[in-house]
Amino acid sequence: MSKIENDKVAIVHYRGTFPEDEEEFDSSHGGDPLGFLVGHKNMIPGFEQEMMGAEVGEKREFTLLAADAYGEQRDDMVVEIESEQFPEEVTIELGMTLMSEMGPFRVVGITDTHVKCDFNHPLAGRALKFEVEVVEIRDASEEEIAHGHVHGVGGHEH
Repeated sequence: MSKIENDKVAIVHYRGTFPEDEEEFDSSHGGDPLGFLVGHKNMIPGFEQEMMGAEVGEKREFTLLAADAYGEQRDDMVVEIESEQFPEEVTIELGMTLMSEMGPFRVVGITDTHVKCDFNHPLAGRALKFEVEVVEIRDASEEEIAHGHVHGVGGHEH
């Protein structure tokens, strides 16, 4: 029987919660399962590590510390940008998420002259609990390995 290992495509259903209160932050239930190419940094490190060796039909439950998930909150990822750097047609509001060349960021402060932007992942600094069921495991195609991600159901469509 096939097991989750490098260069395999793992297709799983999952539920992610915060361990302190069981509040759900993400889930594949009610939709398509998630497909990922194992060993190609498609998943947070701890998730992939915890799933190694799992077989189809197997269920695993685990909690990841922040360091094994999205990392700790980093002060150097919070920067102040001059307000004039933002397009005039964009109304900047506290709490909104915007995109930049450096990736997504949240607005965490606004003054007359600056916008304080947090480039940390929204789940950085949080422990995360996962309940995962392995739905399918298959060999990755040469194209998937070359591209570094899954194609088709649960993955990337070109």
